Amino acid sequence: MTDEVRQVREALDQRDWPRLRLLLHPYLHWTEPGRTVRGRTRVLALLESRAALDPPESVELRDGQIYRWTSTSTGVPEAG
Repeated sequence: MTDEVRQVREALDQRDWPRLRLLLHPYLHWTEPGRTVRGRTRVLALLESRAALDPPESVELRDGQIYRWTSTSTGVPEAG
């Protein structure tokens, strides 16, 4: 797991939205089975419903931020 992926997972675990926002590129492509979400704001809205993330299959960085995230799992939905 890369340092950037670890930081994203930690920020999500801590529900630290300002930190997570800084780790994600504004033109982010977030791909998981059955869908691709584009744009940091839309991805952040998607992640708010997640309790955790599985490690991605691939990640691309641009300007030190995550630009593409591709996973084979949708992660764990938040309970409650």
